[in-house]
Amino acid sequence: MDKIMVTAGALYAIVLLRAGGTFALGWLTGAGARRSRFAGRISSARFRRAELAIQRWGAPVVAVSFLTVGFQTAANFLAGSMRMPLPRYLVALCVGGAAWALIYATAGLGVLEVLGRLFAERTALGIGAVALLVAAACGVVVYRRRRAAPSTGGAAAEES
Repeated sequence: MDKIMVTAGALYAIVLLRAGGTFALGWLTGAGARRSRFAGRISSARFRRAELAIQRWGAPVVAVSFLTVGFQTAANFLAGSMRMPLPRYLVALCVGGAAWALIYATAGLGVLEVLGRLFAERTALGIGAVALLVAAACGVVVYRRRRAAPSTGGAAAEES
């Protein structure tokens, strides 16, 4: 249990620094954009309504974003660039970051412990499990890239 608490504490510190830094970077980027040639575009009524909605309702989104993969950074950056009030953001950061740290500390340590035992007791099976995990991750990446890439085969056939 001590190992989980130490790991969760370290991960919590990391997530506070990383996500807080992303928020600060977003805040600075938003401030710079408000002084740039884009100032006219981001001062429209539509943009202002979006900014007010994020300032008011963005904290739950930021907190829940820590339970997703790939959305945390965008949510923290957007919260900063849209000037979410710092007290609201800090509450969301503390709650979401704590959930993230506990999940990764418990699940992450559990997976590492299982893999460690597997390698110690049955090395070949451990190597096979890691190879399977790597192959699955590569398969997911290839699938997503192929799905996201525009199909050029159909356009070339229509032009001929």
